[in-house]
Amino acid sequence: MLDLEVVPERSLGNEQWEFALGMPLAQAIAILQKHCRIIKNVQVLYSEQTPLNHDLILNLTQDGIKLLFDAWNQRLKVIEVYDLSKVKLKYCGVHFNSQAIAPTIEQIDQSFGATHPGVYNAAEQLFHLNFRGLSFCFQLDAWSEAPKYEIPHGATVKRMHIYTGNSLQDTKAPVMPLACYLGNVYAECVDVLRDRAGPLGLRLRLLTAGCGPGVMADAKVRVLERNIFFGDSCQDVLSALGSPHKVFYKSEDKMKIHSPSPHKQVPSKCNDYFFNYFTLGVDILFDATTHLVKKFVLHTNYPGHYNFNIYHRCDFRIPLVIKKEHANSQTEDCTLTSYSKWDQIQDFLGHPVEKPVVLHRSSSANNTNPFGSTFCFGLQRMIFEVMQNNHIASVTLYGPCKPSSHARAAEPLAH
Repeated sequence: MLDLEVVPERSLGNEQWEFALGMPLAQAIAILQKHCRIIKNVQVLYSEQTPLNHDLILNLTQDGIKLLFDAWNQRLKVIEVYDLSKVKLKYCGVHFNSQAIAPTIEQIDQSFGATHPGVYNAAEQLFHLNFRGLSFCFQLDAWSEAPKYEIPHGATVKRMHIYTGNSLQDTKAPVMPLACYLGNVYAECVDVLRDRAGPLGLRLRLLTAGCGPGVMADAKVRVLERNIFFGDSCQDVLSALGSPHKVFYKSEDKMKIHSPSPHKQVPSKCNDYFFNYFTLGVDILFDATTHLVKKFVLHTNYPGHYNFNIYHRCDFRIPLVIKKEHANSQTEDCTLTSYSKWDQIQDFLGHPVEKPVVLHRSSSANNTNPFGSTFCFGLQRMIFEVMQNNHIASVTLYGPCKPSSHARAAEPLAH
């Protein structure tokens, strides 16, 4: 049985690990994987057709705990303990729930002190006792008439929630805590730089935990802005973004068959390679001969995709200038994001002329893919990988490999 410390408005954990509000989904899953012998039978719950309409939930069934992540930013929003009989809980080092201590209203008062009067929910037959960043739900089905303010003696806690702010209903996932950076760099947003012909590169707004001068200075979040263009060298990218989490060499080009004359292409003695930046949600492909950037891949990390939880979500924005219908020279600006659906994208860019390429991912050890195929459509030097629920799994940007100075001199569409 887990023995966990409750920190209102912050976290639930022990000396080995901690689930902190604002923690990225990938870090929470990494904790569960590392301690899989202790924390077992974890469910991932999400909406297959409308993944943005419902929280993404990690359900620790053996321990009676749910971790609710915001569907948009995929950071931890609420920690719910829904079965207190499966876990020991303490506050400031003193247990208020264990096999020997029942979480009664008297015990909660003793451990947490006074607060505002509770609120009765007649539909749920639950009495909610709220502290800042912490609430307890008491079951009242044994009483025929609900009390107005005071919870009856002996009532026990049915559920507990940890969140930020004063209201569980209005709470939002906080910004990522400094303790969660762990030396990594994260992308707050990624803007695609374009001209009239197509993509030129990326402008990344980066977040990292930095320290001010002095040994005892408080750490704080540093905000950096970096631009990467097609034609940039490997050294340019390393200088701007730092070392990648992984370098992946392409063993074969499975899309070569779709080129105009695949049989005429001379096999290369060396392979193109990717820089994988998992916390940015970005892959950068370099040409094996010139070592210059030739493609960018932006990942949305939707549940139900084969690559889910490998990358953090890339919150990208692609500016477009669209000609208005029945207007000679009038245009309007619009933006595609990682939350745009394929129907919306087609409304802006038009329908592809060619049929999609069907992409069926599977590992060498296991040929099955429970999530099914995705479909790749090419428009304006961009390839959109579309899931079966109409959401975008990834966007690949490609263009002519130009010298870096030429790309930087081009005038991008500003957004």
